[in-house]
This record gives sequence, C-alpha cells and structure tokens, in this order.
Amino acid sequence: MTEWYHFPEMGVWLGFAALGFAILFNVPQRALPFIWLLGALGGITKLLVLHFGGNIILASLAGATLVGFLSIPAAHSKHAPPLVFSIPAVIPMVPGAFAYRMMLGLIKLAGNTGTESYSDVLNSAVSNGLKTLFILLSLAAGVAIPMLITRKESAKEIKIVKSK
Repeated sequence: MTEWYHFPEMGVWLGFAALGFAILFNVPQRALPFIWLLGALGGITKLLVLHFGGNIILASLAGATLVGFLSIPAAHSKHAPPLVFSIPAVIPMVPGAFAYRMMLGLIKLAGNTGTESYSDVLNSAVSNGLKTLFILLSLAAGVAIPMLITRKESAKEIKIVKSK
C-alpha cells in the first residue's frame, strides 16, 4: 500500500522535472512557478488515477487534461501562450520506460533468437510500443482538447491580415 506522503513527494519531483524542461526550452521567467505547479498537479493526478485502479493510458490522459485546462488561466494571467505552460508540464509524463523496452525488444528480434522465444519477444515489443503510442496520443489530446474547447472564436472568424 502506498503511503499518503508519497503523492505530494512525487508531485514535488515531477514539478521540478517540468521546471527543468521549462528552463531548457527557455520559457519566460514569470511562467516558471506556474509550470512547476502544473507539472506537480498533473503528475499527482496521474499517480492518483493509477493508485485507484486506472490504467496508464487513462491516467496520462487525466493528468494531461488537468494540465491543459489549468494552463489556460495561467496563460491569461501571465500573458503567454498556453503551450508555454502545458508542454513542459506534461513532458515528465512521457513513457520513456515503455519506449526503451520496445526498442530492446526490437534489438533482440534482430538478433538470433529461437522460434519459441521469438513470439514472446515480439509480443512484448508490440505491447510496449502500443502502450507508448497510446500514452503519447493521450498526452497530446489532453493538452490540445481543453484549448480547442475554450477557444473564444471560430477559425472561420479569424482574419488574416495580408501585409503589402
């Protein structure tokens, strides 16, 4: 059983990971505290969904959706695009371990393996690859959908000004 203090502790570290990516991407300094908070809240949401029996794909979608919705008021208050806040906050949720296991499986498949272990390695590589794909899709959807829903004007109403 996971102790109660595990979630805030992991939130702190996930917030620092998001902060590191924000600094790496050279975001405005005024946005850094919000990015730390969004990374922590998104990570805690993902961990809580996993803790209560959700799968990794839905947990990633829940965390990214929370980050997507919270990045909109943060963007308005700090006068920056919402992506400045949301992208660094969801990068710590990228499934590196699944992608690594998939690549190891593909490397094993390229080597000499017996026919009995070949199907096991293939199943493992495909499973890890599909998990990676669906988690990345859920992170992208979780960030993009709140911004599309809360958009104030339609794309048809946006005027493109041609310069002379």
